[in-house]
Amino acid sequence: MNRFDTLFQQLKAKNEGAFVPFVTLCDPDFDRSFEIIETLIANGADALELGFPFSDPLLDGPVIQAANKRALDGGYSTDACFEMLAKIRAKYPDIPIGLLLCANLVFVAGQDNFYQRCQQAGVDAVLIADLPVLAADEFIGSAKKYGIAPVFICPPNADQATIDKVAELTEGYTYLVSRAGVTSAENQSHAANLDTLVEGLKRSNSAPILQGFGIAKPEQVKEALRLGADGAISGSAIVRIIERNLDNQANLIKELGEFVKEMKQASR
Repeated sequence: MNRFDTLFQQLKAKNEGAFVPFVTLCDPDFDRSFEIIETLIANGADALELGFPFSDPLLDGPVIQAANKRALDGGYSTDACFEMLAKIRAKYPDIPIGLLLCANLVFVAGQDNFYQRCQQAGVDAVLIADLPVLAADEFIGSAKKYGIAPVFICPPNADQATIDKVAELTEGYTYLVSRAGVTSAENQSHAANLDTLVEGLKRSNSAPILQGFGIAKPEQVKEALRLGADGAISGSAIVRIIERNLDNQANLIKELGEFVKEMKQASR
């Protein structure tokens, strides 16, 4: 079992859902990013979903695009991200860590090399946002070679064949996208068929379901759990807190801590 499997077993025993925050590594810089991650964990994050800064992110809306730019403008590379991951893992040996990134970052490094570095840094799962399940085999082979869970997205327009394939291939957790489009805390509309997708994934014995996109309020965490998901991921709302406190780290940490506490409380 990887750390995600252990987490979901523990949460089920407590009748809780998972709250998983997303941030871009090294935004706005290395040291402040690490303090941000410490704050997420200290205030109740059950797991982490982390992005590598990338110049052409596929699913990210303007808030997370700006976070990518801040990290890149600061000169932070894939090497810095792996350094950060190793530092997180050294301090927090039990927190599940998943990466959300684009295929080009894996291609450039070479699949085996990338997943080996993930293993060495203590990563548990990797979700490649622009990797469809029909083209996943070569990535899955490298991931499993190094003990990394391959995670796949269930899109809001998935038919049953797609649901079955996602459930067959994904490990650790299943990322259920709330709606079409890009990430945004402002766009909180969710697809009308989410309950049907959840039911289909469960029938296909998928890995535990985390719902993401537009999760910005505690009541949305509660709604995700009511629909049958096992937890919720929030990214843009968190990165927006970082963005509006770039000149005040103390207030950033305070506001971020309060937000995470409220979102985690909603999962109980």
